[in-house]
Amino acid sequence: MSVPAWPPLAVVIVAYGSAGVIEECLRSLGPALTGAGPARVIVVDNDSPDDTADRVLAFGDGVELIRTGRNGGFAAGVNVGIAAAEGCDVLVLNADIRLRPGSVAALRGALDVPGTGIAVPRLLGADGDTQPSLRRRPTVLRALGEAVLGGNRAGTRASLGELVLDPAAYESPGVVEWATGAAWLISRACIDATGALDERYFLYSEETEYMLRAGERGFAVRYEPAAVAVHLGGEQATSVPLWTLATANRVRLHRQRHGRIRGGTMRAAVALNEAIRAVTRPGAPGRKHRAALRELMTMPRWPATPGGAQERADEPSGYVCFSAQDWWYHNRAHSDFQLMRHVSARRRVLVVNSIGMRMPTPGKSTHTLRRIGRKLASVARFLRRPSPEFYVMSPLPLPLYGSRLGRWVNAALVRSQVWAVCRVLGLREPMIMVTIPTAWDVVRPMRRRGLIFNRSDRHSAFPESDREVIEALERDLLRGADHVIYVSRALMAEERALTGDRAYFLDHGVDLAHFRRRPPEHHPADLRAIPGPRVGFFGALDDFVVDFELLERIAVEMPDVSLVLVGDGNGPMDRLTRHPNVHWLGFRPYEQIPAYGSGFDVAIMPWLDNSWIRHANPIKLKEYLALGLPVVSTDYLELAGYVDRVRVAATPDLFVKAVRASLSEGAPASPETLRDSVAAADWSARAAELVTLAERRSAR
Repeated sequence: MSVPAWPPLAVVIVAYGSAGVIEECLRSLGPALTGAGPARVIVVDNDSPDDTADRVLAFGDGVELIRTGRNGGFAAGVNVGIAAAEGCDVLVLNADIRLRPGSVAALRGALDVPGTGIAVPRLLGADGDTQPSLRRRPTVLRALGEAVLGGNRAGTRASLGELVLDPAAYESPGVVEWATGAAWLISRACIDATGALDERYFLYSEETEYMLRAGERGFAVRYEPAAVAVHLGGEQATSVPLWTLATANRVRLHRQRHGRIRGGTMRAAVALNEAIRAVTRPGAPGRKHRAALRELMTMPRWPATPGGAQERADEPSGYVCFSAQDWWYHNRAHSDFQLMRHVSARRRVLVVNSIGMRMPTPGKSTHTLRRIGRKLASVARFLRRPSPEFYVMSPLPLPLYGSRLGRWVNAALVRSQVWAVCRVLGLREPMIMVTIPTAWDVVRPMRRRGLIFNRSDRHSAFPESDREVIEALERDLLRGADHVIYVSRALMAEERALTGDRAYFLDHGVDLAHFRRRPPEHHPADLRAIPGPRVGFFGALDDFVVDFELLERIAVEMPDVSLVLVGDGNGPMDRLTRHPNVHWLGFRPYEQIPAYGSGFDVAIMPWLDNSWIRHANPIKLKEYLALGLPVVSTDYLELAGYVDRVRVAATPDLFVKAVRASLSEGAPASPETLRDSVAAADWSARAAELVTLAERRSAR
């Protein structure tokens, strides 16, 4: 029987002190994987105090061991495994799981049902009885129902209990809201859309949060009874520390998802549950409930880990980032968005959408009415939460940048709005990162733990800005910031006199999990309709950075080639679209960009030679390389480190020749080599580097 055309598979087993169970788990995988296709087996060891790692190494070939060097918790282990299993569906297992033969193929079949992102098996206990592993969405009413009636009695009524106890529910496949995380298969598409597990819980509630978050992104959790796993488990019910942690994390989850007020109500309901059982179960049986009740009375925001407390006094309450773009309307690959999105896995983050550097005006700005309309629509959203601990706000600004009084009024207005939101979100003394210079007037008097200037571009070189005003703001920020992070070595060197040892070269990153090559059948339909070969560009088509004359020359001199442009057009697009081989597809969401890029035969970066580009470091380059594409670019300073992977052209004639050479010969290196060359530049690593820099004691 042939195996369906499934994506690659990785089995990730998270182990800690698992010497007594890990070998039996590994032995069960052979029969369990029958019919499921080839699979990698990855054991992530969280610095076990016993000989778990030695037993894994002695098991034999075909099992990969990753030592984390610390006990970072279940979610941290899963995230390490997912990062190592790039491009794969991932089956997450506890070390005390024993899979029955053929179970993995059954789970993979469940993922084939449209809309499914996660598949879970039937769990049996060591006695062979079905474990009640399916759950309903946590609510305060269900917590109260369990407190008054008990978990088993409440579970018989859907409105009053989280546990699904109806035996019939375990006999047939179907969609559930979430399930216990001892064994679960996650599709690669779901991983790409949902991101990493939240590591702050340490143990318990991580899978709950992840499955609910996946559901909000359109990925259902599907139960498949034909897949069977024996789960030894049971330690939570007898361990006082584990029971206490699970109880507190139930409250943390509700608070994270629904805010402080509803989180406080859940805390009261769960405390009632523990209080009743602490009183009615005296002696040893009630010890875990008394401990949980004490924890609920004084619980910190997040649990302490073995490596130290999560909430040290020297940590900021969170991060506030004044972005140079608008989250709702711009490409989310921008550095401030990517850095803050990954920082939000550790800290609460508020991104303040761009407050602008000028008022769009006819004759000076392109698409004036559209820009004003988008800004008003963004302001109408005001405050939203795209993901847990990641908030985006759009304050109402007054675009008065030309006069000192106008700037003062605008800054006071924006600052009052940001201050009010920070109060609501509990950002008492945040770390502030500024990308757009006009935020300096807002930020200067704000209470903060530190200030980072994200020097991603020379904004005073933007042609529509008031250069004199923006240059003055840039100088003030360079002098006033605790840290200035750069992506351009040339710009960092030029400004060293103003920054001294506060300058730091962080470089741009790349979303490796997102920018991976898609097979032709997954390319968008409008791209597949365009004949090849395709020379492509994705990103903003701004006339102050993109050389439109060069693009037109490619179209004219290469009539046998389709020039594909994916992105918002703020330049003279008519001069391009009049050519029959130019296909401008317009703006496409960030989620779709890798699928478009995968259909390019050659990717291009046709930049103008101006101050903006000379001091820039386009993120696009790393994204092209992560897709394994041949790249042709005009020259700019930061490109010097990539000449072994990119064809660089100094003139239009040489650019056209380089495109022809790339079409006939391919890239200077294999797609795998190109992707590997940017593997260390993942945005998660850049964000970790930023947090380490920001949260050490200020140089000032």
